[in-house]
Amino acid sequence: MPMIIVFLILLVIALVYVFQGVGMHNQVTVEEGKFHALQSDYLSNSKAIRDGAESNSALTAQLAQIQNYPSELLRLKLVGVGKILTGIFVVLVAILMALVMMPIRLGKVIYDHMAKHKE
Repeated sequence: MPMIIVFLILLVIALVYVFQGVGMHNQVTVEEGKFHALQSDYLSNSKAIRDGAESNSALTAQLAQIQNYPSELLRLKLVGVGKILTGIFVVLVAILMALVMMPIRLGKVIYDHMAKHKE
């Protein structure tokens, strides 16, 4: 019975990782929309206004946010894929454990059956 509990724990862990990864991938589309809106807002200003913006102004902060967005999107995508793959790996480990345990359990059942018939 304890092995079943271990399998269930592994499956729950795998599902958590997969759901987190899928959630991160769903967040990418939302963040891409925000990124494009931010770019459109920034580029709606003339080049002279953008180039003449003082440091620590709202326009400069907006440019810094635009420049940081691609790395954040990449993080969401890569970490999301990593979590999905981790979840798949954990499921495969649980399957491997079940396959390794099956002959041991079968041998125990056969041994108990044979011992019962000898009596």
